[in-house]
Amino acid sequence: MDFTPTEEQSAAQGLAARIFGDLSTPERLAAAGTGTDTELWKELCAAGLPAAVEDIGLLGLVLLLEEQGRTTAQVPFAATCVYGVLAVAEHGTVEQRERLLPDLYDGTAVATGAFPARSGVRSGSGSGSGGGVSGGSGGSAGSAGAGLSGVVPYVPWLRDATHVLVADADQCLWIVRTGDAGVTVLPVDTTAPWSAGRLVLDGAPGERLGGAGGSDGGARTGTGTGTGTATGTSVGAYASVLAAGRTAFAGLQAGVCAGSLARAVEHTATREQFGRPLSTNQAVLLRAADAHMDVEAIRVTTYEAAWRRDHQLTYSTQALTAAWWASEAGKRVVHAGQHLHGGTGADLDHPVHRHFLWGRQLDAYLGCGSEVLQELGLLLTGTAEEREAS
Repeated sequence: MDFTPTEEQSAAQGLAARIFGDLSTPERLAAAGTGTDTELWKELCAAGLPAAVEDIGLLGLVLLLEEQGRTTAQVPFAATCVYGVLAVAEHGTVEQRERLLPDLYDGTAVATGAFPARSGVRSGSGSGSGGGVSGGSGGSAGSAGAGLSGVVPYVPWLRDATHVLVADADQCLWIVRTGDAGVTVLPVDTTAPWSAGRLVLDGAPGERLGGAGGSDGGARTGTGTGTGTATGTSVGAYASVLAAGRTAFAGLQAGVCAGSLARAVEHTATREQFGRPLSTNQAVLLRAADAHMDVEAIRVTTYEAAWRRDHQLTYSTQALTAAWWASEAGKRVVHAGQHLHGGTGADLDHPVHRHFLWGRQLDAYLGCGSEVLQELGLLLTGTAEEREAS
């Protein structure tokens, strides 16, 4: 494995670092509150970064999300790229790609995802049959049905989204437009200010990702992270999007933790106690060193998962491993970053506190450490049993 970025990936990362560094300042973050920094979002889209994701792959997206995490930039970049750009590009029909991707590229459309499939959302016509109705103009999505019903308690960036990729109870994927009849978005306060909302569907129109027959699962192999009750390739599409989401948000966590640690290093190097910098204390050095090792563990496991996905190799276990490190090690790092600031770290308005909030939110999103570890164990034992049976 060679994780060295390509020329295109390095160029995109450098551009993202400049934009996030210049525009995602503490003052702008405070002004954004729990909403999106619309000017920053416009700048990212004008620079072509969402559009570049399809070309630079999941590893390239991870590099971009690291830069977002370093500044905790208040934009729905990860959600739009994972649940919009990559999901539609890999699993959508030709017509869906031609219709949906241009708006996702230029920022006209903002996507998010109702993942994992724990909400009990159901299709009135039975999601396994490919039913559902088109959610607006611009193309159909299969035979007419009664629509989607159910409640998703928490969806990140939902209040800013125009499209939601909904995973129903059978792990089939539906594109839902937030402005359609039968779709209600209610504000929800979460640990991190991610403009989250509660999604209520009451016979809402939905467009089946991949058309009436469901997604073909893309060209990748072995990307699933679990099993489901649905049959056919719809489960493969769900598992593929979930694995990509876990990998991408682990990359975001790597950036959040790196930013937290960088602030702690700067603080302890300049803050003096008894006439010498805090960084000269052995306990401080050891705490920072442990945090650094945790950041590198998150980063390398995430790079491996993304690299394997881009090379069309199985990466289900790698995605879960990256998610586990992002959850467990991520908590340790953001706690260390805040503790190393001493009393300053208790200031809710201090920039390091945003890293703490984001780190804790990412710890639980898409599965906390214990949940992910259980799923990884089931996957590994299932694979071992299959090998023994064969």
